Amino acid sequence: MAQQVYTLLVQVGRSKGDGLPRKATGAGLLCYASGKDEDEAVRETVAILKQAEMAPLDVTGYGTLAEREAEGHEIGDEDRALMQRALDENAVIVAQVEPFFPGKD
Repeated sequence: MAQQVYTLLVQVGRSKGDGLPRKATGAGLLCYASGKDEDEAVRETVAILKQAEMAPLDVTGYGTLAEREAEGHEIGDEDRALMQRALDENAVIVAQVEPFFPGKD
């Protein structure tokens, strides 16, 4: 089976050395990860984040580029380029980090 790129939303908690802002309680990370299937992409993403001293708590998969397009998601050129980079480099790309702060929805 050929490698594909999956869009994953990973929620992380706090851990020493995670690089998040001091008052953050965690963060949401939008990742593009290559894998033969979504399970492999999730495993690789969690492993990479743990190596980066982050504490993954939950992963939500949103599928491949084709699956997302079929659902009507609009995907910009920058995101497409990051997805292609993840595929070319057989890598996990963190496209966006949104820290969570106490008292904020």
